[in-house]
Amino acid sequence: MQRHPTIGRTFAVNLVPPFDADTARQKVRAAQDAWNTRDPLLVARAYTPDSVWRNRSEFIRGTGEIVAFLTAKWEREHRYVLRKSLWAFGDDRIAVRFQYEWHDDDGQWWRSYGNENWEFAPSGLMARREASINDVRIAESERRVDPLSTHEIPTE
Repeated sequence: MQRHPTIGRTFAVNLVPPFDADTARQKVRAAQDAWNTRDPLLVARAYTPDSVWRNRSEFIRGTGEIVAFLTAKWEREHRYVLRKSLWAFGDDRIAVRFQYEWHDDDGQWWRSYGNENWEFAPSGLMARREASINDVRIAESERRVDPLSTHEIPTE
């Protein structure tokens, strides 16, 4: 499995609720960095063992299903690169907006736009993740998420 250039980053950020603006941003950045590794086992460590997800129209529960879902996702989403940005936060919840770009087996590029709502256990692990995502077909020349950059979502 190919790794993202940010692999050297620290992902296990021990941040627990209640969140303030700084800790919420750190939590979002840690999630972005972990997902950009495309390592399902590493990503799954950020969730409670019984974490509940809705990803688009798919419902996922627990570590085993999370790992299986992410494995299948990154087998079909090639050169995946993600940017997240804090949208709102409160106590044990964080809302983010995100964009990621990838191409399919046929070489068609996509930009996926979405919003996520996260709910955390007292341990700081995510207990619930609700994601709504829309895909837009793009040309490779239209890519704007730089895989070597760590900036938030591009504004244009």
